Amino acid sequence: MRDVVFQPLSETESLVISADNSGGVGEKEHDLVHVPYETVAYFGLRVALMELLAVGAEPVSVVIQNFNDEAVWERLEAGVQKVFHEAGIGSVPVTGSTESNFRLLQSATGFICIGKVNTKNIRIGVTPEHAKLAVIGKPLVGEEVLTDQEHVAPLSLFYKLLHTKGVYEIVPVGSKGIEHELKGLALANRREVDLPAKGTLDLKKSAGPSTCFIMSYSPEIETELKKICSHYFYAV
Repeated sequence: MRDVVFQPLSETESLVISADNSGGVGEKEHDLVHVPYETVAYFGLRVALMELLAVGAEPVSVVIQNFNDEAVWERLEAGVQKVFHEAGIGSVPVTGSTESNFRLLQSATGFICIGKVNTKNIRIGVTPEHAKLAVIGKPLVGEEVLTDQEHVAPLSLFYKLLHTKGVYEIVPVGSKGIEHELKGLALANRREVDLPAKGTLDLKKSAGPSTCFIMSYSPEIETELKKICSHYFYAV
């Protein structure tokens, strides 16, 4: 099952909640990865938003949990709005809380994305038997996310593929790797997936802030998809 929670609102509509967090990533002296807080927010919300959109939901609000410093709030919010801009989505209301009583030695930030979905439009378990699979982008983690950005699947591409006819499901890859998400996709669709013994991508490697995602699609549009995805496309 995907990393989201569905809460029924009515017979036809559900609330959808997704979340992500980062620790030791930011601008503090003892952080393990040193990046601006705009970047922390960008990649943190990126994961939560991708999870939300992938199941067919539309975002309605964002919650930021800021354990860094009150002074960095505007930078975190700027990173959040950059995500929506890149995805081609209008601005979404942002709220949250800041730990202002105690100062932590390392950065810690959490993101919650809240959305709504029509029950009949939930995109889980809708991949037919004849579908093909591909990974878009490469699994990257830590400093690799910054130094190998040309292989990070763009949010704009993710959003475009979600709205491409013939694409059935998209599954963001997280810290458990491509193989884990492939097995989850297979389970949801009651089918088997033949994992390649050896390929271009490391199927067990963490994809950090969902630098890649799995896509199931109709074989009829494969040529079109390869043109759209360019060097991000890896057949499974």
